[in-house]
Amino acid sequence: MGLTSTTTEQPVDTTASLTDSGVSGVRPARRSRRAYPWLVFALTFALLLSDYMSRQVLSAVFPFLKSEWALSDSQLASLTSIVALMVGLLTLPLSLLADRWGRVKSLVLMATLWSIATLLCAIASNYEQLLAARFLVGVGEAAYGSVGIAVVLSVFAPRVHSTLSGAFMAGGSFGSVVGVSLGGVIAVHLGWRWSFAAMAVLGLLLVALFRIVVTERRLADHAVEQHVANGVPVTRVPVSTLFTNPAVWCAYLGGGLQMFTAAVLLAWTPSFFNRYYGLAPDKAAVVASVFVLLIATGMIVSGIITDRVSRNAPERKWLCTIAFCVISLLALGIGFQLGTGAPQLILLGVGAFFAAGSSGPTAAMVAGLTHPSVRSSGLGTLTVANNILGLATGPFIVGILADRLGLLGALQITPLVYVLAIVALAVGKRLYPAGLRKLAAQSTAAAD
Repeated sequence: MGLTSTTTEQPVDTTASLTDSGVSGVRPARRSRRAYPWLVFALTFALLLSDYMSRQVLSAVFPFLKSEWALSDSQLASLTSIVALMVGLLTLPLSLLADRWGRVKSLVLMATLWSIATLLCAIASNYEQLLAARFLVGVGEAAYGSVGIAVVLSVFAPRVHSTLSGAFMAGGSFGSVVGVSLGGVIAVHLGWRWSFAAMAVLGLLLVALFRIVVTERRLADHAVEQHVANGVPVTRVPVSTLFTNPAVWCAYLGGGLQMFTAAVLLAWTPSFFNRYYGLAPDKAAVVASVFVLLIATGMIVSGIITDRVSRNAPERKWLCTIAFCVISLLALGIGFQLGTGAPQLILLGVGAFFAAGSSGPTAAMVAGLTHPSVRSSGLGTLTVANNILGLATGPFIVGILADRLGLLGALQITPLVYVLAIVALAVGKRLYPAGLRKLAAQSTAAAD
């Protein structure tokens, strides 16, 4: 128990010295302390995959819904955006509630709700029923990202938080890959309803396993940071501090705006390849899943690059996020102007790789500018920005524009949103030193 109450570096040193002294029983405990956090990460990550599989499987069945129910592109977009909208609206209040009610119980309830709601999607008989079911999916998924990453970070040392944040957030894209590709194949061979049913069953199986393995008590036993005791922060600052630091605001805005185009690619690439490359829905979904995989891989690689570049100069995180946005802006902006063919696919692939590259670094910047006692709520606020400014807004606006300009015309405009993200991130870089001073003042006041 003494190890859980020391600082990040001390448990390693203490355990090492005991092991060197030959004290019996230490090595199994050390292995357990190393293994359990990774088990928590694996199960939490698996549920995140289920989260996004349930969310993005809809994109794979767009052609079937459009044909069977004669839906417009704006109606199809609303089925996607309603989920992101609910996530954006409910993430912060549900994150705060989870901190008080219990994070594990909250995660189990969330995953159960979105899995059952996905099953309701499978039996929907019209657009209105499907929209209502998707609404419930959004409610269930609302705070999973912020609460899930808070659970993971609580049992890992701060020195790996940036890497874990990037990998965890990339899980959304990996889940989208599986959801879109598998959903498309199932829809072609068994019908679109079975695509939803398969995701629902998988989610329910994972939540049962998570409930057995992950408990509040075991998380408390493996907690790393001093401010955590039985899962509850000891020293707290007001929640209002999340909104009084201008540099954090820039991170919220930049992070949300850079997700706009990534969200469009996640939602509309299956339809793009179906309409403009003449691919059948299942083949279009598989090809689109490659681009979604590029988005996910880019998030991880971009996070690693940022950690390397900013190791001795944290302010360089801002420059990295700006660079990723510029690359994607140029690649996608030019790519969507070209005709179909290899040059277009290469540029779209490069743009997709860096489309959400700023996500991990942005999360790390928010974590570095918020007090530990409200850090999960800070990440929740970033999730709100990601959904309101990106995941909800992007696909819906493109759907509306597609009804008027055609899907390609709408996609050609999309990359311009990166300009707004670049401006927000550039301003944030200038405000970063003042933001660190403000955080130090908040920490001092809380300690007093």
